[in-house]
Amino acid sequence: MNFAEEAATIHAEMRELRRALHTDPEVGLDLPRSQQRVLEALDGLDLEITTGTRTTSVTAVLRGGAPGPTVLLRGDMDALPVVEQTDLEYASSNGAMHACGHDLHTAGLVGAAKLLAAHRDELPGTVVFMFQPGEEGYDGAAVMIEEGILDVAGKPDAAYGLHVMPGEPGTFSTKAGPVMSGASELRITVHGEGGHGSAPANARNPVGVVGALVGEIQSLINRRFTVFEPLIVTVTQLRGSDAINVIPGTAQLAATVRSFSPDAVDRLRTEVTALADGYAAGHGCTATVELKETFPITMNDAGETAAAMDVLAGVFGASRVHELAEPVTASEDFSHVLAEVPGTFVFLSASPAGLENPAYNHSPKVLFNDDVLADQAAALASLAWARLQRG
Repeated sequence: MNFAEEAATIHAEMRELRRALHTDPEVGLDLPRSQQRVLEALDGLDLEITTGTRTTSVTAVLRGGAPGPTVLLRGDMDALPVVEQTDLEYASSNGAMHACGHDLHTAGLVGAAKLLAAHRDELPGTVVFMFQPGEEGYDGAAVMIEEGILDVAGKPDAAYGLHVMPGEPGTFSTKAGPVMSGASELRITVHGEGGHGSAPANARNPVGVVGALVGEIQSLINRRFTVFEPLIVTVTQLRGSDAINVIPGTAQLAATVRSFSPDAVDRLRTEVTALADGYAAGHGCTATVELKETFPITMNDAGETAAAMDVLAGVFGASRVHELAEPVTASEDFSHVLAEVPGTFVFLSASPAGLENPAYNHSPKVLFNDDVLADQAAALASLAWARLQRG
């Protein structure tokens, strides 16, 4: 089955869909316009389609002409609250941006559905297409799992996802085992006693404690964790008084935590709590520490990953398929799917050809080349086809 050649014939319509999505991005779990575009693009393919209730997801089931396994293919649809700073003729102007390439993911998954639907009679099994809102911090995958995505056609035997990233266009990369970090949110609230900014002796100012903790947390990582325990703690939010002359009763910091070791995260909780309690007590304050996991580690199944790399090398050539030397420290809610179903998550480099020093995902200046859409659709279709053939 030469899905690469077939994908070239539908590239123009995938590009049209991608650019329509890019021009009109939506953030979070409620993406009504994006959902409608997907439904219109899938119309006429004779798929069993359901939509979510807690989110504007689309689940499409393709049942083949012969019995066999079930494979799930996923594409996320949501954008980011980023003001676009590109000169694209189809750039967004509504204050949001597809700065992580989910517009390509959506259009490419539509393409894969069209490729596989064209061979329904030869298909030995079932393919579930997972069009997911809310990947960017809203845990949309978990919502879709709760609403039955993994039961709609029986428990999938394998699951595959694909994500674009900067780099030479058309290059695939992945690895077995942990491929993306787990993510947690750390929040420390320091409780003091409010007062007038001109009379700090009459108050217990929590802002100074929070300010000291920003640096002390980084020092803590160096003192308590070895270099063999990958742990990233990045403070990204600080909050104190809303008025410059008011000492607030509470102040807060928040940080994103990335790790490949659940044990390290548990130890971080203990260590940060002791640190915050000590600093707060020294200033007549108290502290509350919350460390909540948002996404588990994205774990690629070794067998499925090896098979996927072989399939991609067979379709696109071995020179375009690479094993990652190390995992990526970003996180993914597709990790929830891979915790339930063996599968793999693959990266597709998609920078415009010849672009030097490309901006990275989530940048307001990031650019993705929609010339890769045919490769993306062919890759997803080929992975599903090969897995169904294996039985």
